[in-house]
Amino acid sequence: MKAIVQDRYGSPDVLEFRDVDRPSPGAGEVLVRVHAAGVDPGVWHLTTGEPYLLRLLGFGLRRPKQPVRGLDFAGTVEEVGDGVSRVRPGDEVFGVCAGAFAEYAVAKQDLVAAKPARLSFEQAAAVMISGGTALQAVRDTGRVQPGQRVLVIGAAGGVGSFAVQLAKAFGADVTGVCSTAKTDLVRTLGADHVVDYTREDFAGRRYDLIVDTAGLRSLSALRRALTPRGTLVIVGGENGGKWLGGIQRVLRAALLSPFVGHRLRGLVATERGADLDDLRDLIEAGKLTPALDRTYPLADAAAAIGHLHAGRAAGKVVLTTLTT
Repeated sequence: MKAIVQDRYGSPDVLEFRDVDRPSPGAGEVLVRVHAAGVDPGVWHLTTGEPYLLRLLGFGLRRPKQPVRGLDFAGTVEEVGDGVSRVRPGDEVFGVCAGAFAEYAVAKQDLVAAKPARLSFEQAAAVMISGGTALQAVRDTGRVQPGQRVLVIGAAGGVGSFAVQLAKAFGADVTGVCSTAKTDLVRTLGADHVVDYTREDFAGRRYDLIVDTAGLRSLSALRRALTPRGTLVIVGGENGGKWLGGIQRVLRAALLSPFVGHRLRGLVATERGADLDDLRDLIEAGKLTPALDRTYPLADAAAAIGHLHAGRAAGKVVLTTLTT
């Protein structure tokens, strides 16, 4: 089969579109014929090997342990391993696995679910990583409540675009922060208020929950925008250097939080089958729709990753495979 393979760390140009052996499902696993795969910022980090902390955490010190990139996917079940009862061959599914940038991929059955009928394969492939992260940020860590004021920084990004919709679905009054070119998108996501950060500051109001997906503002600036008992959830981090990335801000938040009235939290999202089911229910109920920026052929994965990393995407970027 064809796949996007990485033998060394570097710019997205190190990614190669080439033939590899087709995987086989083991016990409790599902072989999926991939129709589309989502691109998220983590793909860029794993491609470049930066921050270097990632390598020390087990992703491969000198070269990637997992040679095929990609996590989100949507496609058709080709084969199931022993003990699989959740899906069967021929089912249209979506979920998450290691090595989604390929014509075929193997996933654990607990991380696969029936594709929502109202979504295309391209839309469904954009859900799990960004949507699951947003769900954990807004619902689990942020503990959002109906009627609260929620600020989403980076509201037009992958995680941010889901966070805006989820906060609205849970009954919050939502303000989205983005650049001028992306304000229309954020409005269509359901934001009650939109702040163009190139023209104005969001600090004029106070918020019960701030979800920061952009990673550029100081803790002191963010705390000034919180209510006295408000919560800040930091999702990821950029521009923090090659060694630690944005982890410094998360560490400072953890150290400061016990001594102030605010709840300051950093989020390290995990892949959970229950979240996939919850996201599917919200999608089927019409409360959540992936926002797509554009699609690229699988062979153009490097260009897709570069486009996302440059900050030009409004919504999710998706790869479509040759099997579509």
